Amino acid sequence: MEENTSKKSGLRRLARVVSLNILYLIDNCNLTIDNAINIVFNEYEKYPVSFKNFSAMLITGTVQNKKLIDNLIEKYVKNWTIDRMAIIDKNILRIATFEFLVFLETPINVIINEAIEIAKEYSTNDSGRFVNGLLDQIKNVRKDSELLKQFINKENLDMLPLLENQLNNNTNDTPHK
Repeated sequence: MEENTSKKSGLRRLARVVSLNILYLIDNCNLTIDNAINIVFNEYEKYPVSFKNFSAMLITGTVQNKKLIDNLIEKYVKNWTIDRMAIIDKNILRIATFEFLVFLETPINVIINEAIEIAKEYSTNDSGRFVNGLLDQIKNVRKDSELLKQFINKENLDMLPLLENQLNNNTNDTPHK
C-alpha cells in the first residue's frame, strides 16, 4: 500500500513538473498549447493515463484561468508584479493556485511542499522561499466559497482536442521504466 502511495505521489510530482515545462514553452517560446503539449507528452507516451489526465487538467485549467489566477497572485505580491517574476516561479505559483481552487482533496501543505521542492530544483536559490511565502498567503483562497464555486467542478474544464487525442492514444497504466 505504501509503495502504491509513493508511486502515485511520484507520478503526481512528475505531472506537475511536466505541466511546468509545458507552461514554460507556452510563455517563453510562444508555442501554442497544442504544440507544447505535443512536444512534451511525446516524451511521456508510455506513462499511465492518470498521469496524463492530472497533467492535462493542470495545464488546461491554469491556461483557461490565467487572468483570474494572476489577479489572485498579484493580491499577495508586495512591490512586485507578476510580469516581473521569473517565468518558472510564476508558473509554479499559477499551478499551485489552480490546485488550491480545484483539487480540494489535496491537502494545502502537500500543494505548497510540492511547489517549494519544484522551485528549489528548477529555479533560483531564493525561489523556494519566495514560492513558500506567497503560497502561504494564497492558500486562503480555499476559504472563499464564491471563488471556489467557479472552479469546483473539474469535469467542466474544456479539454483541448489535442489533449483528448494524446490521452486516448495511450491506455497503458504502467509507467515506462
